[in-house]
Amino acid sequence: MSTKQAETYAIISIADLNKVDFIQVGETDQTTIRKSIDLTQFVLKWNTEPTFIMDGQIVPILTMQHSEALNLMSTPEWSTPEPEIDTNTNE
Repeated sequence: MSTKQAETYAIISIADLNKVDFIQVGETDQTTIRKSIDLTQFVLKWNTEPTFIMDGQIVPILTMQHSEALNLMSTPEWSTPEPEIDTNTNE
């Protein structure tokens, strides 16, 4: 089993960002997290449940496995659509 498949992913409220101990998760700091388009939520991932989750200091909005996280990240709430390229330019 690959490492990514073993990881747990969690959606967390942005209000809890300052409570994250980045030593316990897969992200290195606040600049490496994936935020929702509206900036109200972010994603964390881990192999071993962090103490701040275990003790209830942070309660995830949603927890999921790798494939579920990939699906969620492709939704409009998490991903800006690529702009269409106009191939009908008049030169």
